[in-house]
Amino acid sequence: MTTVTVRNDSDIVEAYALEVVGDCASWATVEPARVSLYPGTSETVTIRLAPPRSPEIRAGEVALGVRVLPAEHPESVRVLETTVTVEAFHELHTELAPRRRRGWLRGRYRLAVRNLGNTPVRVGFTPGQAGDELGFAFTPAERRLEPGESTEAGLRVRRGAPVWFGAPVVWPFTVDAAERTDDEEETPQDPTAVRPPLDAEFVQIPVFPRWLLIVLAALIALLLAWFTLVRPAVRSAAEEAATKAVQPRPAPAEGEAGQSPDAGRGAGAGTGAGGQETGAGAGTATGPGAGGTATGPGGSAEGAGGTIGAGQQSSATIDLETSTGRTETGTYQVPRDSVFQVTDIVVANFQGDEGVLTISFGARKITTIALETFRNQDYHWVTPIKIPENDTVTIEVTCEKPGTPANGRQARGCHEVLHVSGVLSRTTQ
Repeated sequence: MTTVTVRNDSDIVEAYALEVVGDCASWATVEPARVSLYPGTSETVTIRLAPPRSPEIRAGEVALGVRVLPAEHPESVRVLETTVTVEAFHELHTELAPRRRRGWLRGRYRLAVRNLGNTPVRVGFTPGQAGDELGFAFTPAERRLEPGESTEAGLRVRRGAPVWFGAPVVWPFTVDAAERTDDEEETPQDPTAVRPPLDAEFVQIPVFPRWLLIVLAALIALLLAWFTLVRPAVRSAAEEAATKAVQPRPAPAEGEAGQSPDAGRGAGAGTGAGGQETGAGAGTATGPGAGGTATGPGGSAEGAGGTIGAGQQSSATIDLETSTGRTETGTYQVPRDSVFQVTDIVVANFQGDEGVLTISFGARKITTIALETFRNQDYHWVTPIKIPENDTVTIEVTCEKPGTPANGRQARGCHEVLHVSGVLSRTTQ
């Protein structure tokens, strides 16, 4: 509060209107705002100053002007000037979000700060915790704020040791914002603006949840049951089945029309020139590349009407490489005057290629399979599939994408191998 004295030095009664001008006009009032004076008299007017508690009214000296306007002689207007010192006050508004964070070892928080005082300050942050189990890091650690300015800082809370099992552990802590002025001294707080520290929690969750222990216990119980109960029973059943499989079978009776007991097992039954049975001869036969012959004790084995003579186990391998986007074919041709009775085939896709593979015996298509569905595949027949002379075992591969072999580098093309085995027999007219 301040005062202004108004004196009438004219020779008439004069009325004076008083008005505050300048930066203080919004928060200053005149009491009374109008006075009437006789010649030679004066009166003191009170100027009341009420600056608001706001960062918009900065601390320091502010110009104050009072304009005195005479009613009868307005040309004699006067403006009285002085300065008003606005005292500094300090107030911070802080918020911490979230107040509760969950994690294995660390949690991140966001700290918002606003300077509600009327003077610049530097703000630093102080964490608080009952023990020393937690570590704190602020980014940035300190910030200068003008009146009314806001800022955000990151807070990272870290726990040194993990919780492996059990219930989550709650670590409470506090965060306080300390104000410092530019002269490196801590600013005393206004008693009306004292605020408590911000409370927060870091909930440390266990690395392995409780339900995992239940699952592990159940798995251990299943393994124990397998090794103590199920596995011995399975082994006993397998041994019993194997024992039955290796028992000697009764010898088959001799067939009609002079067939020997060895017919159909690779030994040819021969007849002599007189039409009498000569017995089963031990036959010898070459592989798929050459014609075989079979001879018994009574002479050469001949069958009427082109019967199949003695044969022996034989096999062939087709190794086929195919470029990407191409279709290639690999074949094996049955020799002349021979028949190939196929019982087993094995196809290998050791690179893990992608595409389509088709296997054919002559004009008969055996199977078509996608390469990406297997690495090794085998087929077996109890009744052999007969492939006559000059017919072929064929594989056709359409390469869509080469795979990756054991060396870890992707191949440039597809590579498949077909192994076919069975009995190769000589045919006679």
